[in-house]
Amino acid sequence: MPGKNVSKAAPLSSDEVTLREELRADVQKLAGDIGERNMWRYAQLNAAADFIEDSFSRAGLHPRRDSYEIRGQACHNIEVEIPGTQGAAVSSPPSIILIGAHYDSVFGSPGANDNGSGVAAMLALARRFAGKTTQHTLRFVAFVNEEPPYFLGGDMGSFVYASRCKARGDKISAMISLETIGYFSDAPHSQTYPSPGLGMFYPRVGNFIGFVSNVHSRTLLRRVIALFRKYAKIPSEGAALPSFIPGVSWSDQWSFWRCGYPGIMITDTAPFRYPHYHSASDTPDKLNYDRFTLVVSGMEKVIEDLDKP
Repeated sequence: MPGKNVSKAAPLSSDEVTLREELRADVQKLAGDIGERNMWRYAQLNAAADFIEDSFSRAGLHPRRDSYEIRGQACHNIEVEIPGTQGAAVSSPPSIILIGAHYDSVFGSPGANDNGSGVAAMLALARRFAGKTTQHTLRFVAFVNEEPPYFLGGDMGSFVYASRCKARGDKISAMISLETIGYFSDAPHSQTYPSPGLGMFYPRVGNFIGFVSNVHSRTLLRRVIALFRKYAKIPSEGAALPSFIPGVSWSDQWSFWRCGYPGIMITDTAPFRYPHYHSASDTPDKLNYDRFTLVVSGMEKVIEDLDKP
């Protein structure tokens, strides 16, 4: 689903300027103050969990830790929920729109873009929906242990979480994974792809935000990207692709696919664009906060429309 690209991002509104500073502060806290956070930096991983939990609480939400153990050490997914009203008259629970991002970073990296950007976006969106009445239940979840050696495995935080959702019979109608969403470039040939064929249909300039799904989730993908293009002030591209293509399943949406739920990933395409991917140089100063802000602002409108009956 290629879209029309422009080279310059639109100026920010006053509300978006406020949002930008929120995003900047949260990325700085995660990747600058806390830094590398994973099972090898366990104190920092827990510090990030505490920060996320406190951020939810300060927004007036009520966080819950969904915990499990790896080698005797507790690992925490952190969720908040805004209950929906749809179906209340017939005592049928409303379906769930889940927005998630992993908060761990890869070994050796402070993880500003991967995935401080996704967590900062998730927290900003949660703040903006806190206290609102929604038709669907909105669930915001910070996932632990997305990075190797847990990546695409049974100890991946989102897989543990999604499996528990399936066992409970949670009715998740949309899972949106926010994964590495803060880097953009107007340089020629700044965008690459896992398959040479994709480069024939999609831009070679990395100035857009990407929407990616497996084939099963293509209906959700098409709806989300159509809404994003309706509201957003930044270019976008979308693709529903077989999950075996490198990059397609590389985040927490994979876990929900495995449990039968529709899910999409929103991403700047990470290693196919970002020169600091999985490195010690993935620091807060590398992000383009204006364009990052436009992605989050657009996604706020998308969620509002997804929530409509």
